[in-house]
Amino acid sequence: MAVTATKNPIAEFKKWLAQAEAGESVNPNAMALATATPAGRPSVRMVLLKDVDEKGFVFYTNGESQKGVELAANMEASLCFYWKSLARQVRIDGSVELVGDEEADAYFKTRDRGAQIGAWASQQSRPTEDRFALEKNVAKFAAKFHVGPIPRPGFWCGYRVIPRTIEFWVQRPSRLHDRWLYHKAEDGWTMETLYP
Repeated sequence: MAVTATKNPIAEFKKWLAQAEAGESVNPNAMALATATPAGRPSVRMVLLKDVDEKGFVFYTNGESQKGVELAANMEASLCFYWKSLARQVRIDGSVELVGDEEADAYFKTRDRGAQIGAWASQQSRPTEDRFALEKNVAKFAAKFHVGPIPRPGFWCGYRVIPRTIEFWVQRPSRLHDRWLYHKAEDGWTMETLYP
C-alpha cells in the first residue's frame, strides 16, 4: 500500500484512523498515553481517543487517577497509536490542557448509563479491598441516580494533547521502515523524513 506524506498531519492522522476503524476489530482508537511522575519516572497506560481536530487529541478520565495526578504536576504527554492490521504507527508529543466543562459535559452525556455510573463509583487508581467494594459503589450510585440524567462528576475531566510533533511510521521489509516527522511551527507544520 503506497503511503505519501501530506502537509497536514491532522488530516493524515484522521485518514489513517478511518482505515484502522475499518480494519481493527477491537478499539482502533486505543492509544498508549505516557506521562511522568513528579519524580520524573515514566508512566504509560492505554486510553481511548475520543476526539481529534486541529486543536489536538482528546481523552477523558478521572482527574484523581494516577494519570490525572501526573498531568496536574506536568502538563506534557506522549501518545502512541499502533495498528497491527495496517502495519502503521503514529507518535505524538505535546503539551496538555483540560478541555472546557461544556465540552466534557457534552461528551459525558454520550456515554452509556453504566459507564456514567462507573465514573462515579470507581476511585480510579486507588487501592480497593476487593471487587465487591467496587460493585457496592456501583449499586450505591445506581440507586442515587435511579432515574433521570446523570451529571458529570467534578473530578472526571477531559484532556487535550496539543501536538508539538507527530511522527508517522509504516512497516517495510527488512526493517527499512518509512518514517516522517512533523514539527509544529507558527505558520503551520514542517516535515522531515527520518532513517528507519
